[in-house]
Amino acid sequence: MTHRDLELMANTIREDIVKMLVEAGSGHSAGPLGMADVFTALYFEVMNHRPKQPDWAERDRLFLSNGHIVPVLYATMAHAGYFPIKELMTLRKFGSRLQGHPERVRLPGIETTSGPLGSGLSQAAGHAYALRMNGSRSRVYCLTGDGELDEGNIWEGMMWAAKNHLSNLTVIVDRNNIQIDGNTEIVMPLGDLSKKWAAFGWHVIEIDGHNMDAIISACNLSKAVTESPTVIIAHTIPGKGVDYMEYDYHWHGIPAGLVDVPGAPKKADQAKVALHELRTLGGRIRSEHE
Repeated sequence: MTHRDLELMANTIREDIVKMLVEAGSGHSAGPLGMADVFTALYFEVMNHRPKQPDWAERDRLFLSNGHIVPVLYATMAHAGYFPIKELMTLRKFGSRLQGHPERVRLPGIETTSGPLGSGLSQAAGHAYALRMNGSRSRVYCLTGDGELDEGNIWEGMMWAAKNHLSNLTVIVDRNNIQIDGNTEIVMPLGDLSKKWAAFGWHVIEIDGHNMDAIISACNLSKAVTESPTVIIAHTIPGKGVDYMEYDYHWHGIPAGLVDVPGAPKKADQAKVALHELRTLGGRIRSEHE
């Protein structure tokens, strides 16, 4: 796929995120919309994987530590061919394989069950260590949120991974500056994340998390680092693509159409407006659905 094709795929994934959350009547909007470009790059360009053989031994692994953004993972996996796209509309429904937080044994292609924040990095590091022991060339990608870095377990995992020189491990931090209670730098200031990760012995790359070329280049560069794990700090816009959601922490944990939010359309119109903006790329093209 060309980078333009990848960008359009990311936007399609954003549309599906909005639709599946509206159908569910609950779930997280801001983070999934903000990370659509990163997940698209991983599944359609960066990772070595086989959707029709989800347990292929030589696959790269993706660990989602901040499990609440799982709608973007489900939508990306569906478009990559892991399961039918129509199944996305079962999100959070009773008996669905697509739970509000991912469950490893419920859906093929999910590497870990996540929910409690802060655990994913340690799990990913342990898995990367085991792969290296087995002589595998597979890589492990771990996705975390910036608000999640408030958790102490993250920093323990960082130390352990660096101590063991896990160069087959790449962490991508969603640096969107929000969490459920507000701005990260007000709730619990994170400061200079680049210097902090570097101080813990990691190779650090900072990128625009919506620049497809930058995402792919950073992931490829991480493969060339041989003495330490790599962290990619991806600066993203929460709610990316939906103007009234962008940068607003109120959309961290709710879907369009659930409640009235200051500065947003009335709840009855929120989904329609969101999908129109995504389908027309913010009004830059005419929607075929009009």
